[in-house]
Amino acid sequence: MANFYTDNKSLKFHLGHPLMKKIVKLKEDNFADKDKYDYAPHDFEDAIDSYEKVVEIVGDLSANILAPLAESVDHEGPKIVNNEVVYAKGTQIGLEAFRKAELMGMSLPRQYGGLNMSTVPYIMAGEIVARADAAFCNIFGLQDCAETVLEFGDEALKKKYLTRVCAGDTCAMDLTEPDAGSDLGAVQLKATYDAEKKQWFLNGVKRFITNGDADVNFVLARTEDGTSDARGLSLLMYDRNDKSVIVRRLENKLGIKGSPTCELVFKNAPAELCGDRKMGLIKYIMFLMNGARLGIGAQSVGLCEAAYREALAYAHEREQFGKPIIQFPAVYEMITNMKVRTQAVRSLMYETSRFVDVYKAYDLIAKKRDLTPEEKADARVYSKLADMYTPLTKLFSSEYSNSIAYDSLQVHGGSGFMKDYPIERIYRDARITSIYEGTTQLQVVAAIRGVATGGLLTQIKAYEAEQVEPKFDYLRSILSELTDEYARCVELVKGTKNTEYLDFHARRLVEMAGNIVMGHLLVLDANRDDEYYSSAEVFIKLIYSENKQKSMYIDKSDVKDLSLYKI
Repeated sequence: MANFYTDNKSLKFHLGHPLMKKIVKLKEDNFADKDKYDYAPHDFEDAIDSYEKVVEIVGDLSANILAPLAESVDHEGPKIVNNEVVYAKGTQIGLEAFRKAELMGMSLPRQYGGLNMSTVPYIMAGEIVARADAAFCNIFGLQDCAETVLEFGDEALKKKYLTRVCAGDTCAMDLTEPDAGSDLGAVQLKATYDAEKKQWFLNGVKRFITNGDADVNFVLARTEDGTSDARGLSLLMYDRNDKSVIVRRLENKLGIKGSPTCELVFKNAPAELCGDRKMGLIKYIMFLMNGARLGIGAQSVGLCEAAYREALAYAHEREQFGKPIIQFPAVYEMITNMKVRTQAVRSLMYETSRFVDVYKAYDLIAKKRDLTPEEKADARVYSKLADMYTPLTKLFSSEYSNSIAYDSLQVHGGSGFMKDYPIERIYRDARITSIYEGTTQLQVVAAIRGVATGGLLTQIKAYEAEQVEPKFDYLRSILSELTDEYARCVELVKGTKNTEYLDFHARRLVEMAGNIVMGHLLVLDANRDDEYYSSAEVFIKLIYSENKQKSMYIDKSDVKDLSLYKI
């Protein structure tokens, strides 16, 4: 039988990264659960074996249940029945299979019914699922919303909701509104507290809600009278069982059609406060969104892998002028570039996941005991790296999923434009990834801080300092040249002391830095496994030309040029 984990050696490779020893030790708190739960690991090897077994099950279900049903789900989609969202039949089958396999609540603690797995295997599961059906990935992937309750909720809230998520209940983030999309500080849905009933009630409209009408809803609402900005917003939990929300409509979307996107009307809907008032957007939603953005990274990389494999298979099958089209340079160059870009962004995604793993593990340990000064310092380092890398991952993975799907459809020619091949669905599904959970442009806004403060340059230098075999000196020298040019461009733009000019070149600078980071990651991958050598070489040659083009554009620009672009 097919398996989307075992047929992709890159996944096992990333699961075996050296930093995983530190991550597992922290996540398992020195394997404190081994005497409480018979399925808790006793040591590092036992934990990695558990990780592999779980993602292998995900690979099996994805290849043999989700993938064969993806086309029917795309065609049928969800519907509204008696004011409730009902998934497509194929989605229901897939969800029930994942529930029976106890794959929900993967990263949540065992005391609530979770598997207590680290971020890396959880994100890996998301990638595998998305390769099979990107729409189902939205339903499966939103389980990580529950980590917000784990981090900020009280024990009553944890017991109520975390156990349900681990048992298979679905989640949704009810954030955006008709007049509050990217600007979440403008949210107006009202939360009112009834002191007599000791109950919060929600009133208002939410729009474009992914997996809307889920079992467990995280609602951003205005709790403070007289406010109009983020300081008046809080995070509340709404339980679908209370049946106080009207599902006004299901959006008819271009892609991910199996994932319901809803407009919801809250009418005196009872809710529970999560954490402290006024911290909803400032703290809790930012935490939640960072997890969601990494999840979209997994979805995007899964789409990259799916699109690449479809192109490769078709190019071997399709013959023109007496031979398979894979033998034509114009085709095999395109497909090779798809492969190496997928490997590069996958390395970036798992590097980010490892950073997230370390700082989150420290956060959970800090709830049990005081961290040592050394632990606190280590946690700060990894937290900063995670903050810096998360927008990079969201930006590059989503843009790559779009361009790789585009190229894959091109390899298919006219056939790719027809619904006879999966690439038509993959191409449509990929388009949303650079839009939701923060557009590419907003990821640039977040990532430019790492450029302006020198954080990304510092991390690039840290990669340069890592020991590799002498045969990689050639590639390292190219990356060093690109790094010097990047640093020069940053100083050139910053030297104008014009914030608008920095914003104008922000995407160019962020992409230059991200390209160099991925180049270094591929070199380090190749140092661990020689199979990545050719990919590192091809990718570094690609980014050399890309970064040179960006630096030349910056060199030819001037602050006065801003007026040329204002319409």
